[in-house]
Amino acid sequence: MTTRVIIVDDQAMVRAGFAALLAAQGDIDVVGEASDGAQGVELSRRTRPDVVLMDVRMPVMDGLEATRRLLSPPAGVTHRPRVLMLTTFDVDDYVYEALRAGASGFLLKDAQPGDLVAAVRIVARGDALLAPSVTRRLIAEFARQRPLTRGKSAQRLKELTERETEVLTLVARGQSNQEIAQTLILAEQTVKTHVSRILTKLDLRDRAQAVIFAYESGLVTPGE
Repeated sequence: MTTRVIIVDDQAMVRAGFAALLAAQGDIDVVGEASDGAQGVELSRRTRPDVVLMDVRMPVMDGLEATRRLLSPPAGVTHRPRVLMLTTFDVDDYVYEALRAGASGFLLKDAQPGDLVAAVRIVARGDALLAPSVTRRLIAEFARQRPLTRGKSAQRLKELTERETEVLTLVARGQSNQEIAQTLILAEQTVKTHVSRILTKLDLRDRAQAVIFAYESGLVTPGE
């Protein structure tokens, strides 16, 4: 099955390079490009891509606002693509907020070509791109800087079983389903079931939001 992608970035050279790389893949189809967030939202609504590569800092409308509009569309708009943020900085307030808004992860613009292709495939299949070396550091940094309002989040934790709480803790520490299965001595499919139930109970879009929820609820503390 072909993954439909649009690229939203204000730098033409970046768009061209990413488009050429992705179009060379047999399972990825680049269906459009946009130079700012407003154009990106309009293009996404028109072309209905599976994945949007979204730059963080752009004129007219930045990637954060564009992500919010794509993932919380107005009544009557049902299409919600997966959003993969592109950034020059590995710790960026805009990226943190985009993850909170429902983005499925982020990638540094200087990542290796193979990492970009892999990231699009990971996000397209519904997983979050949570590289422990970068994403966890970003989330931990902003969790440390902000006073957390843990009341509601902590209350929602009570909806989880003890096992689900254990699984969420390990997800927040950057472990994959396979690693969680090894840690808790469970079948990988059982872990997938637990993760699915956690997302449903907490009304979270994907693992990226689950990680943020774990930090903001106090289940996992920065630097842990």
